[in-house]
Amino acid sequence: DFGRSSELAFVVEPSDDIAVQEQPLILYCQVEGIQPITITWRKNGVMMVDSENAFVLANGSLYVSRFQRLRGDGSSDEGEYDCMAQNHYGLVVSRKAKIQAATMSDFHIHPQNAVVEEGGVARFQCQIHGLPEPVILWHKNSMPVNTDNERYTLLPKGVLQITGLRAEDSGIFHCVATNIANVKFSREARLTVSGSHSRAYKDPMILVGPENLTLTVHQTAVLECIATGNPRPIVSWSRLDGRPIGVEGIQVLGTGNLMISDLTVQHSGIYVCAANKPGTRVRRTAQGSLVVQAPAEFVQHPQSISRPVGTTAIFTCVAQGEPPPQITWLRNGQILETSDHIKLKNNNSTLSIYGINQADEAIYQCLAENSAGSTQASARLTVLWADGLPSPPQGVRAETVSATTIQVSWEKPLQNTKEIIGYVLHIRKAADPVEMEYQEAVSKSTFQQLVTDLEPSTSYSFYIKAYTSRGASKASEVTVVSTLGEVPAMPSLFIKVINSTTVQATWEPSIKLGQHEGFKLYYRKVHLSQYTGPVLLASNVTAYNITHLDASVVYEVKLLAYNQHGDGNSTVRFVSLRETVERTVLNPPCDCMKDEQNNKTSTTGIIIGIHIGVTCIIFCILFLMFGYRGRLLMCKNVQEQLSTPQIPRSQRSATGLVLNGATRRDRDDRDLNGKQLDMNELERLFPASPSQEQQEKGIMLAHNLSAPHDETQISTLPLDEFSVIEEQPDSLPKNPHGSSPAAPAPDHGPANEG
Repeated sequence: DFGRSSELAFVVEPSDDIAVQEQPLILYCQVEGIQPITITWRKNGVMMVDSENAFVLANGSLYVSRFQRLRGDGSSDEGEYDCMAQNHYGLVVSRKAKIQAATMSDFHIHPQNAVVEEGGVARFQCQIHGLPEPVILWHKNSMPVNTDNERYTLLPKGVLQITGLRAEDSGIFHCVATNIANVKFSREARLTVSGSHSRAYKDPMILVGPENLTLTVHQTAVLECIATGNPRPIVSWSRLDGRPIGVEGIQVLGTGNLMISDLTVQHSGIYVCAANKPGTRVRRTAQGSLVVQAPAEFVQHPQSISRPVGTTAIFTCVAQGEPPPQITWLRNGQILETSDHIKLKNNNSTLSIYGINQADEAIYQCLAENSAGSTQASARLTVLWADGLPSPPQGVRAETVSATTIQVSWEKPLQNTKEIIGYVLHIRKAADPVEMEYQEAVSKSTFQQLVTDLEPSTSYSFYIKAYTSRGASKASEVTVVSTLGEVPAMPSLFIKVINSTTVQATWEPSIKLGQHEGFKLYYRKVHLSQYTGPVLLASNVTAYNITHLDASVVYEVKLLAYNQHGDGNSTVRFVSLRETVERTVLNPPCDCMKDEQNNKTSTTGIIIGIHIGVTCIIFCILFLMFGYRGRLLMCKNVQEQLSTPQIPRSQRSATGLVLNGATRRDRDDRDLNGKQLDMNELERLFPASPSQEQQEKGIMLAHNLSAPHDETQISTLPLDEFSVIEEQPDSLPKNPHGSSPAAPAPDHGPANEG
């Protein structure tokens, strides 16, 4: 075995083949590995026995002396064959080889007679099924068609296209199909070329478009497209998804057939053939789909590994193909069945073996298979086992301590205890898969372990292993025990005073409470010993109103959660209604909505007033600049003209402003409280005395004749008391003081108070 691989693996595997009737067939199988190696064969999953017709050669290949598609007893040599190789370390199985008999059927499509005008297009077709795919050639007048003529196009599927027909193309055509099984001839068809080439316009038309094809990678696809029309249409190809077709391996046959060589999966798609009238947008289209399949192949092979007893072994096998392959695992040639310690994940790409022992030592195979083909890869698991390891720990017991704690105890192994360096306790929820297991290390002098942070009312499994520097013992017996049930935790409680006789108890449902059936509510006066209650509430209730209380005393409210294991701890709150009653008497509740509405109204009034005032001032300035007549700026509360001599401050009159000589006596009382401006402020607002020009424009101030004339009484002019009226200066006589009488201004109230 020097220089040879120790792994049992295939060097040559049997491949798919097509066998000829009554001819010998050889299926090859070559294996390497540590001898002795035994090779056997299976057909359709059944072990084959050497016979006169089929037997295994010395090199491991299978020899079939006379292949028979159908024997007298009804059996057939067709089927799926695989090769099995076995040595001391395990067994491997080859890929499946599909063996079919070479055949050829009769023609199911024969060429048809055709009459085509000169310059047109003629198409003949014949179809026949066979294994392997028959090669079809065409004959004209019993002679092979000249393929050097560029007007003649032969397609692989038995199609003959002739473009630009001429008189000499007339003749008798037939096709010949050939494969290793037979040779067959189709019926004859006559082509007649009639008349001269017509110059009449004809819309482009596609006679035959592409068919839907399903092929395998590396094969050749031919998409047919033949079009007619006058002038001759231009044929072009595109993909429906907009991706470019590319140029590598692409060839155009004849006037528009598309050939794609060495297919890949990326060539899959829908192809569109378009026949365009030259120089226009007139076009006709036809489309066909191309599906390219790829046999399964491995992206990642499983690797042989060695692991100590009790550890975990993981094999990874990743395959690709189109369609995506299915993965199957074998153990020594047999389909692997999953169990508690053997798991398949990631669409069978990952094989995990937990807590391995000597019985798990074997050759594991990954088979990847799809409709385009199959492949296999193998790996060996070696379980490391050292002599003199301790025997399994004895007397494993588990006792429940609380809802979250279990104590596990055990006794030391019976054999080989001197080299023990410690123990490992394996812990898992009984309902969880093996991969959810976790461990806790324990010193060699300790024979018990308190396992904490467990879940209440849950079953757990435990087993122990003893460890040395050379490996671990076998696992002890498994013991299963459940934790105790747990009462719910304390709920959070809040008390809200509703009125002088009612309070509301509210609480929040929490995951921390655990499993609970409901709540119990108690309450009492603090000076009494007896509670009222319990009030039983469902687990989904989160509030309860306590009514008919006495406002003069303090109450104690208690809430707890309960379940089948008992009552949980309670939460207690104290509440007094006395302060609530006193606050209600001393501080009656305010109508916040009304105050808010008033504030909004007041603010709105101020804004509207400012806008009106600014608008009035702008109109006044515009009227003064452009000299429009007939507009009077009416100002309320002005008592006298600005040009009237001042009177002493002590003799100031409380009379208000008059507008154009009309006294507003009904506002005297309100004007007394108006804000006064000194002369400096007045001169700033009105820098000059009213001139004759201003009087002609209708801006006049009059004074009360009954008031003294040593000083002028001034009042503020609120913006909301300005008004504008029409005047007729020509029709009204002037008064002795030079002011124009006017109709009394209407007594408008403020536009917006505040």
